[in-house]
Amino acid sequence: MSNDPGSGLSRLSISLPTELFRQLDVMVEERELPSRSQLIAELIRHALAEHDAAMHPDEMLAGTITLIYRAGAGNVREQVAQTQSDYLKEVISAQHVFLEESQSMEVLLVQGPAVRLHALCDALRKVRGVQQLRMFTTTALLPPLHSHGAGHTGPSEKEVQ
Repeated sequence: MSNDPGSGLSRLSISLPTELFRQLDVMVEERELPSRSQLIAELIRHALAEHDAAMHPDEMLAGTITLIYRAGAGNVREQVAQTQSDYLKEVISAQHVFLEESQSMEVLLVQGPAVRLHALCDALRKVRGVQQLRMFTTTALLPPLHSHGAGHTGPSEKEVQ
């Protein structure tokens, strides 16, 4: 492994089984990425975020939860909404769309301790009719949505009137 202090990059040499290497090159080509390095860095970032969430359950994370469910299966939509309200501090927003064949997709923007986000995923998975669920997280957080008092940067009440 070598470091190039001027570029902020380090070089890593790895050996892969031939078939895995071929699949990696196919993926780079299909995604039209400029290099293997870009894809490998993305995969490593994803693995590190998952590892951090598992090893540091109190760490704050931001991300999305995407779920697919069959709309006709009982009151799935109401149960999904109730679950979201049970995690009101963690669910920032939700977007719902209808899909073909009586399916729905819901994307939740979430932020909170890793342990709470995983508990939210587990609660959503328990809803009968939920067919798929995936969470994607990052340690980069959303800025505070509202700050009471200090740091107010919007127009004053007098300016609004």
